[in-house]
Amino acid sequence: MELNSANPFLNLKYEPALENLGEDYYDPVPAAEFPQHILRFRNDKLLPEIGLDPEKVDDQDFIEAFGQFQSVRPFLALRYHGYQFGEYNPALGDGRGFLYGQIRGIDGELYDFGTKGSGRTPYSRGGDGRLTLKGGVREVLAAEALHQMGVRTSRCLSMIETGESLWRGDEPSPTRSSVMVRFSRSHIRFGTFERLHYIGRSDLIKKLLGHVIEIYYSHLLNVENESDRYALFYAELVQKVAELVAQWMAAGFCHAVLNTDNMAITGESFDYGPYAFIPTYNPAFTAAYFDYYGRYCYGYQPAICQWNLEMLQVPLRAVISKADLEAGLAKFSEFYAEHYQRLMLRKLGLENLSIPEGEELLKSTIQVLGDTQVGYHTFFSEITDLFSRRWREDVNLILSEPDFLQGLENGESWQNWRSLYHRILQNLPESEMAEVEARMKRWNPKTVLLRPQIEAIWEPITQEDNWEPFYELLRKIQLGI
Repeated sequence: MELNSANPFLNLKYEPALENLGEDYYDPVPAAEFPQHILRFRNDKLLPEIGLDPEKVDDQDFIEAFGQFQSVRPFLALRYHGYQFGEYNPALGDGRGFLYGQIRGIDGELYDFGTKGSGRTPYSRGGDGRLTLKGGVREVLAAEALHQMGVRTSRCLSMIETGESLWRGDEPSPTRSSVMVRFSRSHIRFGTFERLHYIGRSDLIKKLLGHVIEIYYSHLLNVENESDRYALFYAELVQKVAELVAQWMAAGFCHAVLNTDNMAITGESFDYGPYAFIPTYNPAFTAAYFDYYGRYCYGYQPAICQWNLEMLQVPLRAVISKADLEAGLAKFSEFYAEHYQRLMLRKLGLENLSIPEGEELLKSTIQVLGDTQVGYHTFFSEITDLFSRRWREDVNLILSEPDFLQGLENGESWQNWRSLYHRILQNLPESEMAEVEARMKRWNPKTVLLRPQIEAIWEPITQEDNWEPFYELLRKIQLGI
């Protein structure tokens, strides 16, 4: 295939960081050839982060690089295992994607281009290696929404419709197909290490851990003692994962498939399948129809992430002492609680509350959300829209609008919350009211991806090939409006 030498994606300085580890970690694979290439999404907001000017990148450049897969580099299907719904599965690996390439961002950090829906690999397990168009649409929306809400997440660089008809049990079939490119820090997973333990290669575990620290935790290279360096890596990963799950919980997000092969070694969120944003505060809310026992329900996400970190200790014991691993994991709950409280109070416009005061307000907020079953996202967006500096003066003015108060005004938990919030506002200087309002506007978007919103934009796509509602929803998400 003759390459377009003017294509900016083909001229990026790709680095063979993971490729240089050797073929114990991946299999070189070809990309599928598709009958059609229609660019449905290009993430111009990401291009400056890799040093490209969106105005100088054509749609055809995306198609050549990420639909026709013109490249002189090998594509790498990564090898990994994982615990899926608590059961260990050694028959995993990249089954419908590969590592397209790795590049430096303008921040100097290394990033991955990883595909989804790019064809069969040795790990497809009888599958077709494809991605449905609806699956691509959903991941584009989820990644941009979570990014806007302050969640550490992968993002989609492009999505191309590929013109094939796919058969799926969870979508009306035949359904349309797509191929997507994900932009993330790393596709190395907890399951990457778990596979190496399964095949009895402690040497490869140590080699991989050295690579992870060199590329993603390079500040630890200053630690001279190797065992201390490894222990500090795990402790930092525990903190990153605790903060990540706190971000999901504050955003009202249920990932739905928190298997260890869906946990990145960088503590970054990725791979969005049957996710959902909660409509009301319900810890038992479960997003995936096949999660029959609610293992990955909304409220159990912190415990599951902690369990996944505990399972990661099994392969890491090849290079890190049991005592150091246990000490690192012991702080998970503390990290999670602190971060979750800070994020939730920020949604109420507040920062730097005293410990008992912050804990009391968080507890009261969760109580009123659970008791009243008011819309989770509606509650915070209404606070933002209706906020008045006069709330500091008169408790009866706080969310006093009749439409919002219907069914709430006589509830004990609601009255307790309003009195507490008023007292906290009174203790703040009047000059800080503008900052309270600004924080709420930043962290409480009006547009939230509840299931009806997604179905509302999917219907015109499937019935009329009308993409305007999708682009309008995406615009609102990216602008935070």
